[in-house]
Amino acid sequence: MSASKEHPFDFEGQPQVMGHPIGLYILFFTELWERFSYYGMRAILVLYITATAMENPGLGWDEADALALYGWYTMMVYVMSIPGGILADKYVGQKNAVMIGGFLLCAGHLILAIEMLWAFYTGLILIVLGVGALKPNISTMVGGLYAQKDDRRDKAFYIFYIGINLGAFLSPLIVGYIGEKIGWHYGFGLAGIGMLLGQAVFVWGRRYLKGIGELEKSETKPFVDTEKPQASTKNIFSKFLGDTSAMAVAGILVALSIFGFSDIGYQALFAVLSLALGLGLVIYKELNRVEKDRVLVLLLSFLIVIVFWGAFEQAGGLMNLYAKEKTARSLLGWEVPASWFQSLNPFFIITLALPIGSFWYWWKAKGRESSSLFKMGLGVIIMGLGFLFMSAASLQYESAGKSAMYWLVLAYLFHTIGELCASPVALSFITKLAPVKYASLMMGIYFAATGLGNKVAGVLGEWSQSAGELEIFTGIAIFCAIFGLLVIAILKPLKRLTHGAEDRDAKVDPLEAESEAI
Repeated sequence: MSASKEHPFDFEGQPQVMGHPIGLYILFFTELWERFSYYGMRAILVLYITATAMENPGLGWDEADALALYGWYTMMVYVMSIPGGILADKYVGQKNAVMIGGFLLCAGHLILAIEMLWAFYTGLILIVLGVGALKPNISTMVGGLYAQKDDRRDKAFYIFYIGINLGAFLSPLIVGYIGEKIGWHYGFGLAGIGMLLGQAVFVWGRRYLKGIGELEKSETKPFVDTEKPQASTKNIFSKFLGDTSAMAVAGILVALSIFGFSDIGYQALFAVLSLALGLGLVIYKELNRVEKDRVLVLLLSFLIVIVFWGAFEQAGGLMNLYAKEKTARSLLGWEVPASWFQSLNPFFIITLALPIGSFWYWWKAKGRESSSLFKMGLGVIIMGLGFLFMSAASLQYESAGKSAMYWLVLAYLFHTIGELCASPVALSFITKLAPVKYASLMMGIYFAATGLGNKVAGVLGEWSQSAGELEIFTGIAIFCAIFGLLVIAILKPLKRLTHGAEDRDAKVDPLEAESEAI
C-alpha cells in the first residue's frame, strides 16, 4: 500500500515495519527509554535516601521517612496523569504534551545527578510533572495510529507493553549497579542519559507521527463515543457550586481533614479527595439507573486497584530495603546489588505474559468464570500469597541473621502472576462500564486510585519500622487473601449490576434498553 502525496502518513498509507506503522516503533523506543530512566531512578531512590556509608553516602534518612517520601512521590507520579491528560486534551495536544513531559524528565533526571539537597527535591518535582505529561498521552497516541476497527491495535499495545518492560528490566541492572557500586549520582545521571535518548528518538520520529496526537476538534478520543455529547468540566463545577448537599458533604470532610491531620500533606490530600467526592455526588445524580449500577461496580474496582498497588508497590520501598539489609546476596563469591531484584518483575512479565494470556483464553473457552472482576479478585489473592514468601524470609532472618535470595525471587514471581491477572483487565473494565459522557473522568479516577495505592504502600512501609516486617508481610498476605475472596464471593450480584457490559453478544438487559430509550 503506497502513501498518498497529500497524506503520506495517514491511516491508509503509513510506512509499515513488520505489519505496523513505523510510528509505533518511535513510540516504542521513546517509552522504553522513559521507563528505563524512571525505573532505574526508582530502583535506587530509597537506597540512596537511607544510605549512610562513607564510601557511597546518601542522604542518611531513617527508613520511615524515606518510605514516607517514596509513598508521596510514587502517588504524585500517577495523580499528575490527570492534569497531564487535561493539558493534552484542552491546550497542546498529546504529541506536544509528550514533548513537554520528555524535556521535564530530562531536566529532572539530570538535576538529580547534582550532589545538592535542592537538586534532589527539584529533580523529583520535575520528574513527577514530566511523567504526568508524558505517560497518559504516549499510550493514547499508540491507539491513534490505527483506525477504529483495525485489528492490529491490540497487537500494537502488546508490542508497546514489551517496550515498557524491556526498559523496566534493563534499568535496575545497569542504573542500579552504577548507583550502588560507583556512586548514587552517577546512577541518576545515567537514568538522565537514558531519557535523553528517548527524547531524541521522539524528536527525530515526529515526522512519522503526522496527524497523531494533534489538538484538533475532530480528533477521535479513545474510549469516547464522539456521537454523544461529552461532559464539560466547567459545567460539573458549576453544578457542584449550586448543589447544597454536595457542597455540605465536601465542606464537612475538608474541615475534618484539616482538624484531623497535623501533616499538611495529608490535609491537602484529603481536601482534594473531599472535593472529588462532592463532584461525584453531583455526577451520580445525573446518571440513569443502569449507569448508577455500573458506577457502583466501578467504585469497587477502584478499591481493588488501591488494595492491589498498596501491596504490590512494596517492591520499590520496603522490599528494596529488605534486599539490601537482610538478604544474603552472595552469588559465587560476588555480591548481587540489591537494586537488581527490581528487574525480576519486568522479566517475569515478558516471559509469562503470553502463557498466562493463553491460559485465560483456554479457561474462557471451557465456559468457566473469566469476568474482569474475577480476574482482579484472583490477582489480588495470588499477589498477596507472594508476601508469605517474605514472611518466610523474615523468619529465616530472625533465626539465621540473613535470608536467602530465593524468597525474594518467589515473592516477585507471585506478584507478577497476580499483576498479569488483575492489571491488564482493569483499564478495559473501566472503559466498558464508565458512562460515556464521563469516560475520561473515570480514567482519571483510575490513575488517582493507582496513586493512592502507591501512597498506601509507603504508609505500610512506615508502619513496618515499628510493627515489624514479619507482621507487615503476613498482614498484607492475609488481608489480600480475605479481600480477594470477598470480591469473588459477591461476584454474582456485582455482575448483575454491570447489566451485561462485558458480554455484548448476550441478550439485552431490559433495564438497559429502557434507560437508553430514555
